[in-house]
Amino acid sequence: MTTGAFFAKIRTYAELSEAAEHAWAALLRPRHYRRDEIFIRAGDVPTRYAFVVEGLFYQHYVGPNGDLIVKHFFPENRIAASVSATLLGEPSLFTITAIEDSSVLEYDFAAFRTLATTFPDIAVFYIRYMERHWIIDKEPDEISFRHDDAMKRYRDFIRREPELHKRLKQHHIAAWLGITPESLSRLRRAIAYGRMERG
Repeated sequence: MTTGAFFAKIRTYAELSEAAEHAWAALLRPRHYRRDEIFIRAGDVPTRYAFVVEGLFYQHYVGPNGDLIVKHFFPENRIAASVSATLLGEPSLFTITAIEDSSVLEYDFAAFRTLATTFPDIAVFYIRYMERHWIIDKEPDEISFRHDDAMKRYRDFIRREPELHKRLKQHHIAAWLGITPESLSRLRRAIAYGRMERG
């Protein structure tokens, strides 16, 4: 598995020196996950991050009523991780599972943190990636879940992630929206009907 796609994506956040790239490349381990195979299991202390080269993962847990709740999706060019648990060295509250057959490049987080203290350009990448995906992108979603109804959240999701929307099963989308698959079917029918009316 080539590391070209990995470092091409990394450079959209920060330029890396040749020395930094070689050092980070030495940590990367290719791995394949079959559909429904678990990358991180709830209750385990995670130590690895995984850059998704091909495929799709999701972060999820079981709610108090036994229902599936989805927190995040990790498609290609995203880093799948249980970030808080890894940083704190504590058991993960969430499971991360492959939705599709997937190929990743895994690396040990502690070793990566050591690189970030050695190479300023890797530290810049780390800060920018965390700011973008775990603060800037996450905050509007949290506000939306408190203030917007399911229809608006669903329309916003389709608008922001049209390709991802096509790949996901209905029950995954419903679990991310916090509604039942039956409620999602009603939303889809309402959207389709609205398009027919406008047409």
